[in-house]
Amino acid sequence: MKVLFVEDDLLLGDGVETALRREGHQVTWLTEGESVLEHVEQDQVEAVILDLGLPGIDGMEVLRRIRAAHNIPVLILTARDSLEDRIQGLDAGADDYVLKPFDVDELQARLRAISRRLGGRTQQNIRIGPLHIDHARHEVSWKDRLVKLSRREYTLLHELAQHPGQVFTRPHLEKLLYGCCDEIESNALEVHIHHLRKKLDSNLIVTLRGIGYRLDDTIE
Repeated sequence: MKVLFVEDDLLLGDGVETALRREGHQVTWLTEGESVLEHVEQDQVEAVILDLGLPGIDGMEVLRRIRAAHNIPVLILTARDSLEDRIQGLDAGADDYVLKPFDVDELQARLRAISRRLGGRTQQNIRIGPLHIDHARHEVSWKDRLVKLSRREYTLLHELAQHPGQVFTRPHLEKLLYGCCDEIESNALEVHIHHLRKKLDSNLIVTLRGIGYRLDDTIE
């Protein structure tokens, strides 16, 4: 799912963005509300996670502007915990209201729920030549043979396969797999790439030295 995440707390935002990407979402993270509508329209956003306490335009005004122009799911993520605030947010058009502090797994479950309820759809099936990814089941098949992958191997493959042919930098992929707080061994990413090539096909993932990696969308 293409998710627009609007949060000005940098530490919290980084953690949520990483968690959403690990789940397979494409995430655009903004720290202010001024350009939200522009991104919604240009990027074909499928869901918005919106903080209310934003600099400049308040999140509630951003919500009203979104709802006036679009019917995409909006999940409010805020520390404003009064009953009046919650009623105001829901009446303004929010589809769900999550209070800080929160559990990331619950946030993801609520995002999936409002997406299903309002007709949004994560890209559940990816087919590229002999590669088939069933994201609902977290299953990968190669030439109709089910292949067992580790959690990080699956996350890495799914990210590459969502944009076949696109080059992903090493820092981007390391952040996706490990976040910003984990210590990463210098060859950790290469190990996962090696395992995927061994389990699937040696030519499936292309290395661009000094740049990054891409999934070969012409493989047969």
